Amino acid sequence: MNTKPFTSGPGENAVMITRVADRQWHALDDDLVVGRAHAQHRPDGRLFVSIDAWHDATFDRLAEAMLAQLPSPLYTVVDEADAALTSGWRRAGFTVRRREWEYTVPTDPQVTGLGAVRPPADVTIVPAGQADEALLRAVDRAIRDEVEASVGWQSMPAEVISFPEGDTIVDPSKYAVAAAPDRYLGLIRVVTAKRPRIGLLAVRASDQRRGIARALLAHALESLHRSGAAAAWTEVQESNRAATALFGNSGAQPISSNLELVR
Repeated sequence: MNTKPFTSGPGENAVMITRVADRQWHALDDDLVVGRAHAQHRPDGRLFVSIDAWHDATFDRLAEAMLAQLPSPLYTVVDEADAALTSGWRRAGFTVRRREWEYTVPTDPQVTGLGAVRPPADVTIVPAGQADEALLRAVDRAIRDEVEASVGWQSMPAEVISFPEGDTIVDPSKYAVAAAPDRYLGLIRVVTAKRPRIGLLAVRASDQRRGIARALLAHALESLHRSGAAAAWTEVQESNRAATALFGNSGAQPISSNLELVR
């Protein structure tokens, strides 16, 4: 552990920046913690940083200390409405990489207009908890490989759930799937820890534009409605026009936006 303090600026009362643990820094003013900085690898391998400080000057000193000791590229995510935090990261040399919109999605079929939606005749929706795990893992891997070969998985909403390396299905019971007789064509993951969240909705490239994603969404929202949930939420990258149209046409409303910044 490197506990050597870093100072920035003249004067006896200069804030001291100390690395207190691996990828963790504190800003101290007369032994009072007035700011914290942290770095963590996301499951996709990227290194994300965060800073919580009382004052802009403390933020800048924490950023200066941690950025001097971390490899590039570095990423962070901020609420676009937090102008002060966004400005702090811009001062540290970060630029906007992408924008994600957070949507609230109604579950009532009379509101979504999805009540009559059904999958294609040769496709069956398998409810969450009933999918064959081997086929589920196969379609998840196939879709991830397709995304990685095109726009790159880093274009997907940032995933923060930790899982063993190479294991991308954290809990098979959270997935409903669209099934053909011999394989799965698409999947939707809904997590209901605090409030229902649609974390992933994807279809194999060869089976897109057949209404499968819409059928999966209709199934998931109807299931949530039956369980008593009035709404779910999800994030959609601004440039993902297909997902934006799908949720927008289902009554979803944007409630906030996040910026992913990179240095």
